[in-house]
Amino acid sequence: MSAVKTLDRQPVTETARRIAALRKGKWYQQPRWARLMGLVFAAVVLDVMFGPQGSASDVFLALEAVYKEPVSLIVWIAVMVGVWAFAEFGWVYVKPYVDQGKSAATGAGSAVRQVTSDRRVKWPLGVGIAVLLVALPEMVSTYWNQVLVGEVAVYVLLAIGLNVVVGWAGLLDLGFIAFFAIGAYSAAYWTGALPVDPPFELTPFLVIPVAVLTCLIAGVLLGAPTLRLRGDYLAIVTLGFHEIIYLIAKNKDDITNGPRGATGIPGFELDLGFWDYTWGLNPKQYWWLILAFAAVLVFTFRRLEHSRIGRAWTAIREDEVAAAANGVNTVKFKLMAFAIGASTSGIAGVIYASKQTFISPESFILLSSVLVIAYVIFGGMGSIWGVIVGTAFLAWLPQRLKEFVDPKDRYMYLGALLVIMMIYRPQGLIPSRRRKRELTLAKQGIGDADAMTEPVGGRMG
Repeated sequence: MSAVKTLDRQPVTETARRIAALRKGKWYQQPRWARLMGLVFAAVVLDVMFGPQGSASDVFLALEAVYKEPVSLIVWIAVMVGVWAFAEFGWVYVKPYVDQGKSAATGAGSAVRQVTSDRRVKWPLGVGIAVLLVALPEMVSTYWNQVLVGEVAVYVLLAIGLNVVVGWAGLLDLGFIAFFAIGAYSAAYWTGALPVDPPFELTPFLVIPVAVLTCLIAGVLLGAPTLRLRGDYLAIVTLGFHEIIYLIAKNKDDITNGPRGATGIPGFELDLGFWDYTWGLNPKQYWWLILAFAAVLVFTFRRLEHSRIGRAWTAIREDEVAAAANGVNTVKFKLMAFAIGASTSGIAGVIYASKQTFISPESFILLSSVLVIAYVIFGGMGSIWGVIVGTAFLAWLPQRLKEFVDPKDRYMYLGALLVIMMIYRPQGLIPSRRRKRELTLAKQGIGDADAMTEPVGGRMG
């Protein structure tokens, strides 16, 4: 007993602590068994998730259905216990081979980057991808064409713009979809679809520069009094801006037509005198139109990223105080980030309104802002190609899950995917090299991962 008491007071090793816990009957204090209990709990949760749908009248209906037929629960627990056994006892034998595979994959990745950076490979590859994207609507059904335009392409445009704000300048914007709403309502106003008559009507093509200018002004008006804020405070302000725009659209019946929204927004039309082309209800036409705008934006933003302005945004994101100390006008460049990002939303808003021919305040809810931020983070903040691929995948995924998952549960699986991604690959699907390096240094306690949080040890001065 005296030996046990001595061990309890001052365990000299981890093994001694575990032995002492076992002798006292506290086996659950060992990390190994705590992990097992956690996985068993996860099995119960997963069984409920994949079980029958619940009911609003009986909150315990899903649980009762699960435990009346416990076979699936037993299967889930067996799977989780198997995972636990492999992680605790089998991983030690597999790890050397995994490490060898990682080394080989790293070498292969470097080789692939070297090959794709060669102009003789890069340009033909780019042309091949462009041809594939142009031909994509011809390869899928009408339903998937609607998804490509209404869910994927529009959100890709929004994500490209938000990447400027969040990915390059490091500004957490929770109200980005408000600029999307401004662009859409600009299209409705200037085409005569609102109760207020415009001084003259414009076609959707001519509305685009007007909507871009309107969103630029809105971005400056939002940013000017608030961009001295950082992190959580800035996020709350942008969230409030979204709510202001949403409530104006919903309550100003005499201007925005209130909850009824705007109907009869005309489609795009191009009239050159000798040639006239009208975009009808076929989603393929809008896919090609958005593809053309996206190509122009990607080309422009790629140049912008490596310009003096892009380098100033990077400095602000990495450490705003250090950037200001080195002569960077942080307020000016943050305003530019907000304005340029907002302008992209203006383009997306006009195209969306023209394609749908109808908009309402419920088309611009806060969830849309959260989704766009999630898409940008998932794809890789600061990486244009990562943002495009990540947004396309996550916008496509809920539609694909329609065949297997109840509509109420689709975003639950999306959330689980995001949690897993942030745990194992926080830099994103296709991260920018600069962003990946920042996260690596942040893990080592050197510098900041971004400008939205305080660095390790606090800011100097």
